Amino acid sequence: MTSIDLPTLANRVHGELFSRSNDDVITGAAPLGDAVAGHITLLDHEKNLAKLQVSTASACVTNQTFPGLSIPQIVVKNPHKAFAQICEFFRPEIVVTQKYGIDPLASVANSAQISDRAMVEAFASVADGCVIGEGTHLHRGVTVMHGCRIGQDCQLFPGVVLYPGTILGDRVVLHANCAIGAHGFGYRMENGKHVPTAQIGWVEIESDVEIGANSCIDRGTYGATRIGEGTKIDNLVHIGHNCKIGKHNLVCAQVGFAGSVATEEYVVLGGQVGVRDHIKIGARTMVGAQSGLSADTGEDEILLGYPAMPRNEQAVVWASVKRLPELRKTVKQLVKQVETLMDQEKSDE
Repeated sequence: MTSIDLPTLANRVHGELFSRSNDDVITGAAPLGDAVAGHITLLDHEKNLAKLQVSTASACVTNQTFPGLSIPQIVVKNPHKAFAQICEFFRPEIVVTQKYGIDPLASVANSAQISDRAMVEAFASVADGCVIGEGTHLHRGVTVMHGCRIGQDCQLFPGVVLYPGTILGDRVVLHANCAIGAHGFGYRMENGKHVPTAQIGWVEIESDVEIGANSCIDRGTYGATRIGEGTKIDNLVHIGHNCKIGKHNLVCAQVGFAGSVATEEYVVLGGQVGVRDHIKIGARTMVGAQSGLSADTGEDEILLGYPAMPRNEQAVVWASVKRLPELRKTVKQLVKQVETLMDQEKSDE
């Protein structure tokens, strides 16, 4: 079992230790709800003090001192960063020694150009005309179809599929079961049948992009679907054909882009946002979870709801909706009063 005394642990994270004893030993780290005796935990907000006081944790990391606490405290400017370092000490990442080369059980076409310092694991498949750069790692079961180009230091996790002609920049990370370059959802009606339209483009992903598990990006109709440098995409995201996603976007889980959407830099989309086709989202715009975008946006907007509208406008709408039961009751009372007055007028006649 790994253990460390609190003074040493505080030094490791450049924190100040507040403790009645320097003999305390820590044997693990866990979130507040999971911490037990011997563990250090994280207190990132004073609203959680009550939970910490009934916890059996032996110490905590905070950004300020709490005199009422009986357990030792390590005080740092950034408690989340410090706690992450502590967790890594107790649960270090398993580092597999890089073994460059192609596993005998991989299937690699003779015309594929693979760097001597790349790694292709068993049951991966690399087709004709592919180029794979230095430091790139294809995990088990990755499929790279013909004509793909992959830059340096990329990570393609098990089950990733690159359709023909896909281009990846450097340091691209594709998590398990991503499908990059599938045919877009485009059809025309001929003789009463849905016939596929042209899907002969490709996908180009720029450097430092990370894409979560089970996400799908469709190829362009004639040209490229592009993902901008530094963009981070969560699990279960769909990006339709011909989209142009800008640099350094954040796209949360279950977002869906219809075709030909364009975003500028630093756009943030919350979970389950739906984006209709052929619209443009301005730079630094943020869209709340489960919103529906049906029109172009400006820059630096904060949008909510379905259809999405500026936050202040949406707040008025929501406030009005909450009042509907009260308004309905009032209207019924007014109708009844009017009917009573009308009956009285008839009787007076």
